[in-house]
Amino acid sequence: MPDSERKTLLLTGASRGIGHATVKRFSSAGWRVISCSRQPFPEDCPWEAGEADHIQVDLASPDNTMKAVAEIRARLPDGKLHALVNNAGISPKGEGGARLNTLDTDLRDWGRVFHVNFFSSVVLARGLFRELVAAQGAVVNVTSIAGARVHPFAGAAYSTSKAALAALTREMAHDFGPHGVRVNAIAPGEIETAILSPGTDKLAESLPLRRLGKPEEVARTIYYLCTDASSYVTGVEIEINGGQHV
Repeated sequence: MPDSERKTLLLTGASRGIGHATVKRFSSAGWRVISCSRQPFPEDCPWEAGEADHIQVDLASPDNTMKAVAEIRARLPDGKLHALVNNAGISPKGEGGARLNTLDTDLRDWGRVFHVNFFSSVVLARGLFRELVAAQGAVVNVTSIAGARVHPFAGAAYSTSKAALAALTREMAHDFGPHGVRVNAIAPGEIETAILSPGTDKLAESLPLRRLGKPEEVARTIYYLCTDASSYVTGVEIEINGGQHV
């Protein structure tokens, strides 16, 4: 596809799981993918131009995230960003992988989780607002089933940050909509990735679909929300959890 016709996606948290599957889904459709991560670009990642389109940024740092916005703009010569997917998320654990509740989560961890899981989404969406408007683009925030209920594995800081991100999605849809930019969220449940907590397989046995979800199933929904197939959809949070929410 000629560069002048290619659409551009900015994706945080691209290195594994849902993020990695999302890169593959968009790349297969001819999109250019700009990835953001605290880590340098890994040598074994397969997508075309991946290293050239990778930006190393610490999303836990507001200053570092704001500086990254200028670098992202410089990589958009036509001034257009067609999609922003805020997928990065961290969930600190206690000793032995224990769940951290409101009483035993260090206050510094609360701040770090909210900066990565919530505030970075605000910084990127606001900082790249003009580019999103120019492309009449879309924003997808990746929340979680843990944002709506106490989860057996996800900690209190993670859960509340995802609940805040769901509320932010509604606010952004209201504010960005008049400018032609759609904002939605997806709320994954138990997805089969390398960082599953012990016991998740057992939890999946109680779900209506009786299995874990696959990262590519989540990626397909993200892609739908970033394309014209969902051109009249905004301000929603789509549950992707095999019926776990019922």
